Amino acid sequence: MKKLKKQTLLVLLVCMFIPVAVISQTAAPKVAMPTQQNKIIIDKIVEATHYKNYVVDFCLTTINEAAATEKWNDQKTIETTESINYKNFRDAVYNMFAFYNEIDLETLLKKYQKDTAYQTANVMTTNDALAYNLEIFANDVVRGRYISK
Repeated sequence: MKKLKKQTLLVLLVCMFIPVAVISQTAAPKVAMPTQQNKIIIDKIVEATHYKNYVVDFCLTTINEAAATEKWNDQKTIETTESINYKNFRDAVYNMFAFYNEIDLETLLKKYQKDTAYQTANVMTTNDALAYNLEIFANDVVRGRYISK
């Protein structure tokens, strides 16, 4: 009889903790984002480094490669090209700078504004995670994910 009570108690305890373990695994952590003030500085950094142009050029290259490989007609190529919008990629840039404080961002901005060498070889073009995200974004553009219908 004691063994049956122990087993019953064990089963009840396990049943109580299973939902807790399942619930704790469903809550994904939020993506880190900078403050509103830092977003303004980041936007200025993007302007100083001409990163928007870099993103658009990268997407255009990817589109042209896909158009040549898959033999797209001109209409599909133009439609896909018109769907490029930096705003769809901006959160990835914000996330990259999420852990910088305001002073670091201001220092970085001043450096980019003063020295043209920093404008082309900047932290955004050399960051592997951001480059990977840009590649995913460009491939999504090619697949038509951002074409409004």
